[in-house]
Amino acid sequence: MKNVKRIFLVLVCSLAIIVIFRGWLYRHCVNYTILDYRQSYTPDKAFRDFVDSKKKDTKINSVEDIIKLSLKITSDELSFTTSKCEYNPNSLIHSQKTNCIGYSAFFNSTCNYLLTEYEYDWNSLSLVGQQQLFGANINKHLHSAFFKDHDFNVIENKKTGEKYFVDPTVNDYLWIDFVSSK
Repeated sequence: MKNVKRIFLVLVCSLAIIVIFRGWLYRHCVNYTILDYRQSYTPDKAFRDFVDSKKKDTKINSVEDIIKLSLKITSDELSFTTSKCEYNPNSLIHSQKTNCIGYSAFFNSTCNYLLTEYEYDWNSLSLVGQQQLFGANINKHLHSAFFKDHDFNVIENKKTGEKYFVDPTVNDYLWIDFVSSK
């Protein structure tokens, strides 16, 4: 009985460590390689009003705050689907079902709108890339067109070139805010 309790305790502690350090583990195990860029959408008035309604009572002190708010709005609003779907953020505030392309576009529009509103000299771009697990391209091992590539985002300082990478889809499901990219 003592051994069962010890094994259970080790499993619970290991699981707790993985959950607590999931972001750090993900950033050190998974790397994103940039293949291309996606188009950006200009937010219409309905989209801007929608974002304004979501940012109420939110204190913004840094670019990281804008990124985290944009991730929260994206994950609160969207749900993932593998079916045919919309990618335009102006439409997604109504349809709400999309894949990684729509998640990235929605985050991109939200983040760029907030960066402009709070007068930060930063820009968000939607990227197309591949994920590598310990340096190996995982997309090669997943035999489906669905896994051919993956969309994520870069938020870059226009003057200094400082960059933050995020994956809004991973954020929605694993609560990981920042990711690693080459």
